[in-house]
Amino acid sequence: MVGGYHQGVTEVGQGAHAQAVAERPSTGTDDRRLHVRGTLREHAARGTMINSGFLVGLSVLGVVRGFVLAGFLTRADYGLWGVLAVSMGTLVWLKQVGIGDKYIQQDDADQEAAFQKAFTMEAIVTGCLIVVLAISLPIFAELYGLPELIAPGLVVLLMLVAGVFQAPLWIFYRRMQFARQRTLQAVDPVVSTIVGIAVAVGGGGYWALIVGPVAGACCAGALAVAYSPFKLRFRFERDAARSYWSFSWPLFVASGSGMVIAQSAVLATEGHLGLAAAGVVALASTITAFADRVDQVVTGTLYPAICAAKDRTALLFETFVKSNRLALMWAVPFGTALTLFASDLVSFGIGERWRPAVVVLEVYGIQAAITHIGFNWDAYFRARGETRPMATAAIVAMVTFLAVGLPLLFLYGLPGFAVGVGAQGFAHLAVRSYYLRRLFEGFGFLRHAVRAFIPTLPAVAVVLALRFVPMGERSLGVALGELFAYVIVTAAATWYCEGRLLREAMGYVRGSRAARAGA
Repeated sequence: MVGGYHQGVTEVGQGAHAQAVAERPSTGTDDRRLHVRGTLREHAARGTMINSGFLVGLSVLGVVRGFVLAGFLTRADYGLWGVLAVSMGTLVWLKQVGIGDKYIQQDDADQEAAFQKAFTMEAIVTGCLIVVLAISLPIFAELYGLPELIAPGLVVLLMLVAGVFQAPLWIFYRRMQFARQRTLQAVDPVVSTIVGIAVAVGGGGYWALIVGPVAGACCAGALAVAYSPFKLRFRFERDAARSYWSFSWPLFVASGSGMVIAQSAVLATEGHLGLAAAGVVALASTITAFADRVDQVVTGTLYPAICAAKDRTALLFETFVKSNRLALMWAVPFGTALTLFASDLVSFGIGERWRPAVVVLEVYGIQAAITHIGFNWDAYFRARGETRPMATAAIVAMVTFLAVGLPLLFLYGLPGFAVGVGAQGFAHLAVRSYYLRRLFEGFGFLRHAVRAFIPTLPAVAVVLALRFVPMGERSLGVALGELFAYVIVTAAATWYCEGRLLREAMGYVRGSRAARAGA
């Protein structure tokens, strides 16, 4: 099975013709290659390393921040933040309609005018959203019986205003100037972490979760404007608005479906199990989101290059398969480890008051590992201007959660809720598989999934075997020993199974270094 799969990828990804296609200069009005050093493959490899250095490091910072804040804050504090984040965040999701993605995908002759049109659309959408949120805050407060939501909610609106002024980052992203883009983006989480921890240590309670992100967003927005290559001007054109609407409405539907899932989940959890249970869900979501960071590294690096090669199906297939395999080398071991060591994380890490979160973390972990298969599928459809599949997948996931997840929550509490989230993820995965097979003829989704889990299985077996060995009372040292064994065995198995792909990726990195040296 694996051999046939590898042969199929090799036929697409190797040979003189594939290399020539990959390095062919862009034509027409596409200016993406003007800022590319060396070949497109080498530049993308260098970008992956840059993005990895920034985003993985900042993701670790985010997890550390989450653990530190969990030590100073109560479950009720996290619960209040979870309610506020879902109440406002779900509406903010409606703003994620791909304006930046559409700007990157377009090939207009005047790129400064194209950016100003996109900036105008972003400002209009954000302004409308701020009005809706300001009106909705008292409603949310009354709905949850939490009048203390209003004040922090109004402060959070500043993040939306600051987000508009981060639009110049799209320019660096489109040009694949990843070092400049990520340097400016890094300001947000760094400032957020410093300010948030300072407020928590000072006894600010849940305000640590509010003030930190607002300060980070404002600083990042100010720097983005200062370094913008284009002037920020409002430029509204009806043709541009229609083009953005055609691209964005399916993404709006997808975001709306996500809003329904998140809002109904928090309402049901807080109403049926209490605010502390909502805090458990918020913490589990924060930790499992760490697996998404590496996905963002890979997809974030490739999206502008995918847009430049959107009509070359064979090349797209190669990049999809290989990028997904690279990202799964992280996501699957991380999610599986979270399932294996969730109890230890509570006992020796964040504290016994989070014991109810164990079962949720265990289910979230394995669900995160599985649902990362084909994670970057939407980037390929967005690059081709085909956004309806994302709406379809989101609607199916929403219906599954409402039909399965909520009943299980009321019947079995947090464990039932976690299983419902898993069912929702599998439903989305099924739709994703269907569309990928249509786009990439001959793509074996099941073979791809099996290959992703093979390197982790020996490590799981080693950990389970060690737990059958009598070692007395479980201690931090025993847990760390098992974790060390898990990491070593996973790394060795990954190199054995995927060494060829890793060597290829490292070869591109070495090539990019040579290109820079000769520049």
